[in-house]
Amino acid sequence: MPAKDIYHEAVKNALIKDGWVILAAPYKIKYKDAELFADLAVEKPMAAEHNGLKIVLM
Repeated sequence: MPAKDIYHEAVKNALIKDGWVILAAPYKIKYKDAELFADLAVEKPMAAEHNGLKIVLM
């Protein structure tokens, strides 16, 4: 597993404050015999409201 750089936590915290959800840190990617790592896997939930009902997409 690769080492985190000095910006990792700052970027992670900024994403969380902006409403992003951290799925994995780091995110492991396997393809055939190769193994790669991305710093973060994130998603941003989206919400919509219609007739008093809230729909949340992730």
